[in-house]
Amino acid sequence: MQFKNGAGVYTFDGQNVGHIDRVVLNPNTKEVTHLVVRKGFLFTEDKIVPLHMIESAIEERVALREDAGNLDGLPPFEETHYIPLDKDDLRSSAYPIGTAAALYWYPPRGGSISYPGSSGYARPFPRRTKTETEQNIPEDTVALKEGSRVISTDSQHVGNVVRVFTEPQDNQVTHLLISDGFIFKVKKLIPVSWISEIQEDEIFLGVGVAMLDTLPEYQEIS
Repeated sequence: MQFKNGAGVYTFDGQNVGHIDRVVLNPNTKEVTHLVVRKGFLFTEDKIVPLHMIESAIEERVALREDAGNLDGLPPFEETHYIPLDKDDLRSSAYPIGTAAALYWYPPRGGSISYPGSSGYARPFPRRTKTETEQNIPEDTVALKEGSRVISTDSQHVGNVVRVFTEPQDNQVTHLLISDGFIFKVKKLIPVSWISEIQEDEIFLGVGVAMLDTLPEYQEIS
């Protein structure tokens, strides 16, 4: 199977769900476990789609299985939590400051005493909070970003990831297709054995530019 950035994701009966935004994989085993599907016609937020729900994946189209189940119940890719700052946090300026939903009762004009149920009204009471964003992906995996930079062993930016190829039987990555860029003017298909490290937005190779130059130009099959 192949997972191309921006490829459309469709239900078994042809409804557009969204499009591929990221590929979630284990950087040690090189196994793809999930896709991050950007919100589209059916999804109102970015969702995590496990690979066992995928029937097929070609260049521009990913088809879900007929028995994919309840798509609305799929977890969002990211969730943001608002957490009150503790004393140590308050001494630091490292966290963004927000306003919690705490309320205090504001009396009507004239200074008379009011309470809930009277004619007073509630106003937000500012409270310092920090935000934490959590990705709903398996432990020890990374969500490879669209256009992640590919760096050779001699520290050259040789291109950006535009497609991930996997074995359909076990979802193991076999190759990465990188775009033409400053170093190479053509697309190159890099074998997974040449990858030494995978991060969210960068992939580091164990070979240099000279070795990459020996790879032929990638030709699309029409």
